[in-house]
Amino acid sequence: MPAASRRDPRAPMIAKVHMGAKALGLDDDTRRALMVRVGGKSSAAEMTTAELGKVLDEYRRQGWGASKPARLKKKAADHPVAGKARAMWISLHQLGVVRDPSETALEAFARRQLQVEVFQWADQGLAYKLIEALKAMAERAGWSQDVAGLKGRAAVGELKRRLAVLIALREGEAIG
Repeated sequence: MPAASRRDPRAPMIAKVHMGAKALGLDDDTRRALMVRVGGKSSAAEMTTAELGKVLDEYRRQGWGASKPARLKKKAADHPVAGKARAMWISLHQLGVVRDPSETALEAFARRQLQVEVFQWADQGLAYKLIEALKAMAERAGWSQDVAGLKGRAAVGELKRRLAVLIALREGEAIG
């Protein structure tokens, strides 16, 4: 059989991986990071049919192929680090450090800090860089993030107490 007539059965799936990435607005680095996270490889050509299927399933989960453009259906990041980032972002807003407490503003901040198109796609290791940036902002605002010796709920409770005290002090300064 001539080489030209032998076609890789994965070719349509590989093409869909590239079309989906373009439709979702993913740059090459973001697409490759997503492929590694979901399929284990950075190149669609190296993936098995099952791995390509996982990538395409992730694209669909992100809104690709839906009736409305994916950009209008962005889902808020839902991994554990995202919850912590969201809580810190809102707390920093209460301290007056962050002007806009919205999810859109947090997403834009995460995009700048992590160099990823969508915070939801950041892996946990990368997302912790965002937490460290938020902690640094909190420290500069006078909200100590040092919870050495405290664990779990005790650490969270102490951080909340410090935040409440700092907000009360700032409100008292504004009133008095």
